Amino acid sequence: DKHRQTLRSGAVLVDPTDPSQTPRALFFLEQNIRDAGSAQIGTERSRTNGDKRVVSREVHFVEIDEQGNVRAGGHAPYLDYEPATSEQLTALAPVLNANWLNGDDLEANAIAYAIENLVPRHLARVRERREELIDKMLAAVHERLTKEINYWDKRAAELRQQEKHRNAGFQPATTRLNADRAQQRADELAARLEHRTEELALERQISATPPVVIGGAIVVPIGLLLGERIPPELLDTRITEAIAMQAVMQTEADLDNHPRDVSKDNLGYDVESLDPRAGRLRFIEVKGRRAGADAVTITRNEILTGINSPDQYILALVEVQDEHARPPRYIRKPFEKEPDFGVTSVNYNLNELLARSKAPS
Repeated sequence: DKHRQTLRSGAVLVDPTDPSQTPRALFFLEQNIRDAGSAQIGTERSRTNGDKRVVSREVHFVEIDEQGNVRAGGHAPYLDYEPATSEQLTALAPVLNANWLNGDDLEANAIAYAIENLVPRHLARVRERREELIDKMLAAVHERLTKEINYWDKRAAELRQQEKHRNAGFQPATTRLNADRAQQRADELAARLEHRTEELALERQISATPPVVIGGAIVVPIGLLLGERIPPELLDTRITEAIAMQAVMQTEADLDNHPRDVSKDNLGYDVESLDPRAGRLRFIEVKGRRAGADAVTITRNEILTGINSPDQYILALVEVQDEHARPPRYIRKPFEKEPDFGVTSVNYNLNELLARSKAPS
């Protein structure tokens, strides 16, 4: 994978949307969930890790700044960043050689953060899916094998009853043999049911392995490179989006949902809102723009998240005028296809998006 190899070698990336002056270290961690079942070597279903089977593998991203602030980097933050040019690398030499980037505790802090915050979420997601799947499998196995066991038990009993009614107690060998075979078949099925039940019990027992750092990068905000030359519209965008975030958070609360601001976690959306009636989360990407703006920019990561979670993802559009937000507009399933390879963001016509939007519900 091109991105993975880049991160492994230690890349320098530029965040084109961040007007701040604070660089950060990005760590790339791999982490597995295993069950207690025996490893299925040579299958695509799983890979081996010791004597246990890997049932889920995820890559976590963690970012740390010079002050030691740690945050989740999201699903694939590098998709929204750009590789630094040779000219930028030259200008950034003092930043890249800073002592804090060479500290031994950076990697340890990234691992500790992942263990405390990211691994439990991974484990919970896998457990929820796995419990549901195993419950269905166990019910299906019990239903099918119990029917077969009952059939062959009944068949064996019928054949034995036939034996008792033969003349003078003489039983043809074939009749006795058929009864024995029927009972043997029932016993084999009962043993199979017990064995499969034990297997599923082992598959239900899952555990998380510690995350392992397999790559890293330095992320430089565009504000550090541009200094006073930073475009005013970039700063204005931050202010506008903050107003839009407040409007969407209030809208979700008015809908009796339970919103949570996750905009700093780089998840591909800004608000995670629990709908208690449906019992599921809504992933809301908030885009605030000045009234009359022509376009809205959506990053590759945001688009991919929307495509991968079509039933939960909502694109919220908020027009801001005189520092006040107009009522938000929602678009469900806003994206139809992935961006072309190498594209880090896509500009959409704001009026066309608004025409597709609906009032929040």
